[in-house]
Amino acid sequence: MFDTLQDRLSEVFKNLRGKSRLSEADIDATAREIRLALLEADVNLGVVKEFIANLKARALGADIHKALNPSQQIIKIVNDELIAILGGEARPLRFAKRPPTVIMLAGLQGSGKTTLAGKLGIWLKGQGHSPLLVAADLQRPNAVNQLQVVGERAGVHVYAPEPGNGIGDPVQVARTSILHAMSKLYDVVVVDTAGRLGIDAELMQQAADIRAAVNPTEVLFVVDAMIGQDAVNTAQAFAEGVGFDGVVLTKLDGDARGGAALSIAKVIGKPIMFASNGEGLKDFDAFHPDRMASRILGMGDVLTLIEQAEKTFDAEQTAKAAEKLLGGRGEFGLDDFLQQMQAVRRMGPLSKILGMMPGMGAMKDQINNIDEREIDRLEAIIKSMTPAERANPKILDGSRRTRIAKGSGTTVTDVNSLVNRFFDARKMMQQLGGQMAGGGMPGLPGSRRQPARQAPKPKGRGKGVSGNPAKRAAGPAAAPVAQQPEWNPADAFGLGKSGQPSDADLAKALGDFQLPPEMQKMFDQKNQGPR
Repeated sequence: MFDTLQDRLSEVFKNLRGKSRLSEADIDATAREIRLALLEADVNLGVVKEFIANLKARALGADIHKALNPSQQIIKIVNDELIAILGGEARPLRFAKRPPTVIMLAGLQGSGKTTLAGKLGIWLKGQGHSPLLVAADLQRPNAVNQLQVVGERAGVHVYAPEPGNGIGDPVQVARTSILHAMSKLYDVVVVDTAGRLGIDAELMQQAADIRAAVNPTEVLFVVDAMIGQDAVNTAQAFAEGVGFDGVVLTKLDGDARGGAALSIAKVIGKPIMFASNGEGLKDFDAFHPDRMASRILGMGDVLTLIEQAEKTFDAEQTAKAAEKLLGGRGEFGLDDFLQQMQAVRRMGPLSKILGMMPGMGAMKDQINNIDEREIDRLEAIIKSMTPAERANPKILDGSRRTRIAKGSGTTVTDVNSLVNRFFDARKMMQQLGGQMAGGGMPGLPGSRRQPARQAPKPKGRGKGVSGNPAKRAAGPAAAPVAQQPEWNPADAFGLGKSGQPSDADLAKALGDFQLPPEMQKMFDQKNQGPR
């Protein structure tokens, strides 16, 4: 939804790179481009004016002229202002002190309230609650039946005493649902109310009557993010006629310009609490303004990615696979690879997952062209192998590969490609694991280099004689280095006993390498101890 805005902002920031300072003319030009980008994204005009005014006020301050990288400074200001527009901080759902907590959904017809009720039910179950969905939309054809189907798919119970289709009193249904929830020990009640094709007095009065009957803890206004500025007008009408506590944005995965999402919280003064970004019942989560701003600026959403991974991956299974991969017990096989691949797929489409990673904004076209069916082919190839072949792909000869290709409906070339890529990936990960086990990643600040192998001692060198020419010249009067326990690279991770390498180990690892005089003098003083 925010692709166009993201592209425009990226172009603006790219033009700022390489400048050591920004003049007032540069800031005016940048503000003008950002204003056009926001207006093209259908952001409310009043919100755009306030955004640009704050941007220029901060950019013209003293800090921007002292910044080493003005481009990064402008990005930070834009990020802060986007977070402010989107509501500042995430607003958690309130729960009643005495259950049940009542959540009322309101909005126009077609905004996705019924489907969202099921999504909210799954989310509440994941938070440890026992939700009940209430079918109080008795006017739209088959609305009750739709909620029952959604509730069955979500694994959430539905209270539907009336058949709907114009029959029954929605206010009475909402009122009796509270008594039903109390008797059956449901701690959250989600009331799905009727919508209309437009705002009218009957809709407002019915919603107000339901609110008075159930006294909800939260009233959530469900708005379709694809209807543009009309979403803001509709939200204002609902705020005046019924009142609500928070906003739920639906269809964020659409191809609209997304201005409603950037306008509604600022104009109405109510926080965006949840967002739905897909058709699946699990494509729903709490709304975090800082994470959304980061995604708009192409900086990814690592925290959401981590949260989804924690929900999806089995910690014990992943730990065992990592142990195999890094050289522990057994060997990482195609069964382990398949399990991890399936876990990644449970997180959602690969394009969505990759889009949450920082720096992927420049690769949107490649990400959007990812063929999810390729993973199905890989899965079919692996499942066509015997357990022994999956455990040890090295035994795959020509005849076995031909049989696997026929069994999976692919070609031998596809099988060869999978096996070769698997071996390459496993080798790379094992090398990476070896480097990390050796004391850290080479080239990273703060990482420890793995000690070099000890050079073989030349014949004729006496026992206890130093390999350093300077120390050899000092003769036997030089104090011998005290023997220390051997250092294990795993000590760097708290797995060993000694904790740090001794000077003897360092000298032993250096072999015949001669240090610079100043550094050698420092080591000599350290070895002699305090005088």
